[in-house]
Amino acid sequence: MQISPVEELFTVFNETALIIQEELEYSYLEALALTGENIFQEAILQEELSELNKKRLKKLYESVNLSKYSKEELRKSFQLVILKGMKENTQPNHQMTPDTIGMFIGYLVQKFNTATHFRLIDLAVGTANLLTTVMNHQPDKQISAYGVDVDDLLLQLAYVNANMQEQPIEFFNQDSLEHLFIDPADIIVSDLPVGYYPNDIRANDYQLKADTGHSYAHHLFIEQSINYLKEGGYAFFVIPNNLFETEQAPKLHAYFKETVHIQGILQLPSTLFVNKQSAKSILILQKRGNDIKAPKQVLLANVPSFSNMKAMEKVLGELETWIKENKND
Repeated sequence: MQISPVEELFTVFNETALIIQEELEYSYLEALALTGENIFQEAILQEELSELNKKRLKKLYESVNLSKYSKEELRKSFQLVILKGMKENTQPNHQMTPDTIGMFIGYLVQKFNTATHFRLIDLAVGTANLLTTVMNHQPDKQISAYGVDVDDLLLQLAYVNANMQEQPIEFFNQDSLEHLFIDPADIIVSDLPVGYYPNDIRANDYQLKADTGHSYAHHLFIEQSINYLKEGGYAFFVIPNNLFETEQAPKLHAYFKETVHIQGILQLPSTLFVNKQSAKSILILQKRGNDIKAPKQVLLANVPSFSNMKAMEKVLGELETWIKENKND
């Protein structure tokens, strides 16, 4: 039976990671970052491995030639092995944006952003799956991309992921809510980390801080993203459906009135989520500025199941019409 390029790559990533994991007693994800770097560098960088395991790795590495795979095949196969590793080590911040959502955001970025050269930032970059999906869906565009994350293991995986896809991304390993040494972007994408931000002292610098107790991390991430967005720039956030229903929502509304125009809220299909509580939407914002007008009406839509082609075509048609009538060029 013919195996697909994605399965072929998955097998090599998985088997080589297991060899490194077993001998060096690393976690699966740590071993995966190491094996990904080996494949990219075309060398076995772990001197401490036994000669037998070096031979086994060499044989498996030689069975793949990265240049024959597309960026999306490389991304999907690496995503699958990361997901396998995350199942073994489930931490709430180690959640990956589902493929269909990443591709849909890639489509939205393409529709809203007509520039051929632009700056793109993800302040919760994780393994860079969302960021590289979006980049892979911008054909013939020159993109300067930046990713920030506090988790050094996720960032290691992001670095390998970007290298293998030959996507030029600069990564910063730091708390995204501290000061960043990055110039403002034309486009921000982010699957917002939902929960409370533990650093109350740092949160005090934000307008969206809570009046008492810990602040919502996702609110602060929105504010920080807007801080690093150019006037007229767009932000595409994956948000919890209850974003505008919490006790801190009035503050968010007031902040949006000052800083951005809400362009659209697209509710994602519930089938993508474990339960109603974890369901999400895509929030599209445009930063205010000179000559930047609010849309005549906000784009509101329920996105159907991505497998329902007929319903999906209808929504995409409505989206195209809305963009023609409302978008600031």
